[in-house]
Amino acid sequence: MKSIMRIERFIPIRGTEVKELVLGVLAEQGFDFDPEKDSDLDDIGGYYLADGGMFFTGILGDEIIGTAAVRRVGAEQCEIRRLYMKQEFRGRGYGKQLFQDALSYARSNYPVVTLKTDKSLGRAVSIYLKSRFSVIRVDGDTLFFKMDI
Repeated sequence: MKSIMRIERFIPIRGTEVKELVLGVLAEQGFDFDPEKDSDLDDIGGYYLADGGMFFTGILGDEIIGTAAVRRVGAEQCEIRRLYMKQEFRGRGYGKQLFQDALSYARSNYPVVTLKTDKSLGRAVSIYLKSRFSVIRVDGDTLFFKMDI
């Protein structure tokens, strides 16, 4: 029987755990820590929650196993970011559940939703395309997606 993952809003006391999860998944996928691009992980509350966004944590038992975030990028637009799942919990629907909650939040608050991912992450690309996102730009290995609500 599949264990039930709870999805909760980020709380600052778990900031270190979230940062370690994200950086661990990035390293496992072959991506290096970038102090500039990853600076949001040092102030999740200020970067996401304080400006009309949201940061979700997927919790199994008491362990954070995944994340998903929505960041406001304008009055009419947001970006889904930081969709990560620990390797040992992939393929069980947990990542899709986190993504759906982030997408639901985004759709309820913004008419335009964007996201980006590395083209090597086939599972993520497939989920985004099945969710009616369209590729709007390719820059090297990065695919940029958009959905108009």
